[in-house]
Parts: sequence; C-alpha cells; structure tokens
Amino acid sequence: MRRYDDPVEVRSGWVEGPAHRGPADRMEGPEQFLWRGRLWKVRAVVAHWVETGPWWQSPGVRAVIGSDDPAPTGGAAGPATAELLVERELWRIEAGRGADRDGSSGDWGVFDLSFDWTEGSWQLVGCVD
Repeated sequence: MRRYDDPVEVRSGWVEGPAHRGPADRMEGPEQFLWRGRLWKVRAVVAHWVETGPWWQSPGVRAVIGSDDPAPTGGAAGPATAELLVERELWRIEAGRGADRDGSSGDWGVFDLSFDWTEGSWQLVGCVD
C-alpha cells in the first residue's frame, strides 16, 4: 500500500457497510471523493474503524512515568486531556472512475480515507491500485 497525506473533498451519504448484509447494514460514510482533480465513486466499504492519537507520547504520560518533560499545565480540560481525545475515523473503500470494476476500462483501487474529528477534515492516507 502506498502512503499519502493528501487532503480530499468527500461527499457523504448512505453506504453499504463492510458486512454487506443489506439495508440493515447501511451507514453514513463517504460516497464520493475528489482527489487530485479526479472524482472517485465509492463502490464498496471494505472496512471501517476508529483510531485514537498516540496518547502514550503525550506530555501527561511522560510526566507520570518520570521523563524529563515538564508536567502539562491546565485544568481538567487542559492540553493533556485534549491529547487523549484526538480520534480519527478510517474508511477502507473500493472506489472507481469510469466503467465497472469487471469492465474492460476505467480506473479503480482500494483507498484509505481518514476523517479527523478535531479538524473536521478528510485525508487520503493510503492507496492500493
């Protein structure tokens, strides 16, 4: 898989979940995305998961384990707590442009899209084509 850190524009809608169990498995997710000036249509959701930030590298954890970093400042909602709340939602999707995957023409691939809840932005973070 090639790694990227490219911003993308995403149009969300109701997509079939990774289990493909019919209407009961539908969820809100990426329907289309614009990457490098090209529009890609999501054909299938392969996987969907949520990752937290690297909390083990935060100044608060370093202070607890006794590293040389100073303890973070702030109250209960200070910087140390904010670092623990960082999440991103990842979607591994199959997407294409042009003809269907089984057709003789058109581009398609498997992409990892990331939605950062703190920034409210989408990134393309990986691609297998």
